[in-house]
Amino acid sequence: MIREGRRTPVYGWSVVPRLVRGAPPVVLVVVGALSLLVGLLIVTRPLTSLVLLTVYVGLSAIFSGVARMLSAPETALWSRVGFGAVWIALGLAILLGLGRTLELLPGIIAVLLVLGGLASIYDALRRGSISQRVLAGVWGGAQIAFAILSYAWPDVTVLVVAVVFGVRTVVFGASMLVRAVRALVEGRGSVPATGEPAPDRADTDAAASVSPSASAAASRRGRTRAVWLAVGRYALSALLIALAAGGWWANSWFEDGAQIVDGFYDPPAVVPYEHGRLIRIDDFSGQKPPGADVQRILYTTRDANGQPAVASALVIVPHEAPPGPRPVVSWNHGTTGVARGCAPSLRDASATKWAIPGLDEAVARGWVVVASDYAGQGAPGVFPYLIGRGEARSSLDAILAAGEIDGLNLSRRTVVWGHSQGGHAALWTSQIAGDYAPDIDVRGTALLAPAGQPLQLAEELTSGDANALLSILISWVLVPYADTYDDIDLTDYIAPGSEAIVREMTQRCPSEPGVMVSVATALGVSEDRPLFVGDLTAGALGRRLEDNTPTGPWDQPILIAWGDEDEVIPAHLQHEFVERLCAEGNQVRVLEYRGYDHLRTLLPRSHFIPVLISWTDARFRHADTHVDDCPE
Repeated sequence: MIREGRRTPVYGWSVVPRLVRGAPPVVLVVVGALSLLVGLLIVTRPLTSLVLLTVYVGLSAIFSGVARMLSAPETALWSRVGFGAVWIALGLAILLGLGRTLELLPGIIAVLLVLGGLASIYDALRRGSISQRVLAGVWGGAQIAFAILSYAWPDVTVLVVAVVFGVRTVVFGASMLVRAVRALVEGRGSVPATGEPAPDRADTDAAASVSPSASAAASRRGRTRAVWLAVGRYALSALLIALAAGGWWANSWFEDGAQIVDGFYDPPAVVPYEHGRLIRIDDFSGQKPPGADVQRILYTTRDANGQPAVASALVIVPHEAPPGPRPVVSWNHGTTGVARGCAPSLRDASATKWAIPGLDEAVARGWVVVASDYAGQGAPGVFPYLIGRGEARSSLDAILAAGEIDGLNLSRRTVVWGHSQGGHAALWTSQIAGDYAPDIDVRGTALLAPAGQPLQLAEELTSGDANALLSILISWVLVPYADTYDDIDLTDYIAPGSEAIVREMTQRCPSEPGVMVSVATALGVSEDRPLFVGDLTAGALGRRLEDNTPTGPWDQPILIAWGDEDEVIPAHLQHEFVERLCAEGNQVRVLEYRGYDHLRTLLPRSHFIPVLISWTDARFRHADTHVDDCPE
């Protein structure tokens, strides 16, 4: 007697193999080749094919919904129809609203993962063997865990989805080609479903005469196969648990490494309208230089557009004070990122000689050092990265606010120092001080590897090969400029659908582990520079970069130093900048150090530090020293 084989329940939601069942081999060749091409395109060009990726996600959601409806009949009807309908509806919404859903792709993927996870957990509770239930439950939990992580890292979500969906499409296309080739070799006119044997009457007749011993052997083989399938499910479950746990651990590690912006930086509901007014003061918990106290302050200022804002700063006050009011050094820090958490006053070593050049020597001479974070770092607001007026107002107002500290008698005499971005800020600080803060007497401006010409620097950086660090740096410039100036539209300069990625890059600081996410994202999309498609030095952005080039005049001397091996701002740009300063009639002392890179001029034991201290001391004393290397 021939027993009718029990129908094997269909688990999983891959419906496409069933749709192509019985198709001619040539159809599978076309489908397989196109799928292979699409998959390779998604994997190798995740940003340039973002529209295609979104279409694929939409179609995949529809297929998954159809597959859910066609799943095993023992699954409750409401489950199949309910979950399937939601997937189909989301897939249609993605396709019909394509232009509006590109930016929402990470969130949509998270919703789809949650739905898939809930459906898998339901399946685990309702049907299947123990190993099938375990795998379904673990897979459901893993999908929900990954959905939560996708909200935390939306830029990575796009790239991970590109890889996962792309690889899945490649595998599907390859499998279609293999099945088509097998059908052609065997001379079939159509292709059976996966795992379905070719119909053969002889095989059917032979089945009727199977001996009991052969039937027992087949039964043993079936049990062995079932055992190995169970082992494979448990192994896959363990792998999914490890991946989910690894993702959560990485998320915790990234969050623990990020600076926490505490309540000190949140301004009260009502603050003084005047700029340069002290709001609050608190002790700095980080390292302190020998012989000095360090406090952090919150104060009022004006942003790049002249609107009221708040900013924070460190005030370093030597224990030993010279007679009379204390001279002030205004320190303008270099690039630390553009997010609130990137404020130097949040970092432990920001008031040491490793962060501020010659700090120990300055403290020994009794100079008060005021180091602004600029608005938008620490305190809320838009960070004025390479936006001169915003940087300068923050620096000048920090000095004015420090003058309101009880018991601190500040002199009007001020020398402005700055490195890299801070060099740009220092030039602007000295340029507008007379009009914006006339009570501050700027005696000189010291620049260490300054970014004095933003437009020329942008032209230099974008003329070379694209790389991950360049992508991050461009985002740090582009986003603040777009948020500051109404005439700059971010979408004019980035690939369609990439705004979430670009903005996420601005939310991480170079000093925190999370920056590796930005680097990984940039590496994934940096080929052919797909993130930034517009000419970054043209249009409104180019005009604004030029507008933020300091032009002086500077009535006080300028000291400028850089290294001939500067990897950030090439030495030839500094030479051009000095030529311009000299041509405009400024007094410029110039020092170029052989073998120094971008940071070396400000670090301890730099040969420039003694020059900086003696030059600054001469400015405070109005001493007649060498201040001009410009040709006559």
